[in-house]
Amino acid sequence: MAIEIGVKFIDNLQQARAEIMVVGSDPAGWQRMAPKAVHRVLKLTGVNPTQANIIKQEMLARGGEAAVARGVVNHSAETTDVLIMATLKQYHAFIEKLKMQPFGLPKLADRIQDALDNLEGYRARRLNCRGKLLELGNRTLVMGILNATPDSFSDGGRYQEPAAALEHALRMVEAGADIIDLGGVSTRPGHSEVSEDEEMRRVLPVLEKLVQSVPVPISVDTWRSRVAREALEAGAHIINDQWALRGDPGLAAVVAEYQAPVILMHNGHNTNYRDMMSEITAFLREGIEIALEAGLARENIIIDPGIGFAKTYEQNLEVLRRLKELTVLGCPILLGTSRKSVIAKTLDLPVDQRIEGTGATVALGIACGADIVRVHDVKEMVRVARMSDAIVRGNSHEG
Repeated sequence: MAIEIGVKFIDNLQQARAEIMVVGSDPAGWQRMAPKAVHRVLKLTGVNPTQANIIKQEMLARGGEAAVARGVVNHSAETTDVLIMATLKQYHAFIEKLKMQPFGLPKLADRIQDALDNLEGYRARRLNCRGKLLELGNRTLVMGILNATPDSFSDGGRYQEPAAALEHALRMVEAGADIIDLGGVSTRPGHSEVSEDEEMRRVLPVLEKLVQSVPVPISVDTWRSRVAREALEAGAHIINDQWALRGDPGLAAVVAEYQAPVILMHNGHNTNYRDMMSEITAFLREGIEIALEAGLARENIIIDPGIGFAKTYEQNLEVLRRLKELTVLGCPILLGTSRKSVIAKTLDLPVDQRIEGTGATVALGIACGADIVRVHDVKEMVRVARMSDAIVRGNSHEG
């Protein structure tokens, strides 16, 4: 019999153990060999030459590698990025040694360990949305978009009246929506800013109807602390903040007071990045730290890369390609691509003809780690999500 050669892509320790078990190795060997099968590449930024030299030496001593700038050796570089390449076994020995070093390296060792732990993925758990529970991790959740605005790019003006909004929300729930996201301010390019009073005038009457009759959690899309407080008082379950707690310094305290889950989205004022994904990650990490310092539980934090916000067409596509990198933060990822301009520019289609493009981004987003998808076309995207889950998460069943 000819020997066949195959390839295995090992993403985490659980998968490594399973593959080793299939070979028939002794169970005692699974634990020992599995860390050798998982290879991680981590990128550090803002490292000074002294730190970088120690990191490189210690990693080389354990059989791994660390790429640094040329100016590190003679200290001509003020700071450097460091690309660390190693197996989990090598990282373990490296981290233990790094904890013995000076120059702030013990704290860095703890952060590297946290990053590695986050990349293993988090176990399925329940998200407590102020009394309403959502199961995270078993399947992709679908968030239905409900705009109580006159000028949203897709459906502005259609659901401003509470009765119409409620009817649409119930249709989305019937179609499979797990969350309804209510917004009172358009975020389309060129939108006009509205006052807090106007935002509340749009949102609160609709919200009052929704919390009375809609069985799933209601998220309110706002960055303003006063609007968030009024919404939470009225019964909202989640706050969706497009500025990751930067737009209003009082919002973090409000969300923490009510212990409501919060969605932190990346945003900015321009598209100038030196290292886009590193900067998006840093922005979201800072938002997480703001939330934690305010007293919000970490398990109540969800992150969103902000497709269509402070990004060019090419940058949006790059974020979608590299979405999996955000798993290093250890939080569930929400992806909102529905009908957006990145689809319009790719397919040259009007708003009402972007379902297939949205479906492609949803499917690939789920494959890259998205836990929640925010969409207009709920029925169709629930089907896309279920098919994607069958492939990615193994949630298959015979119908």
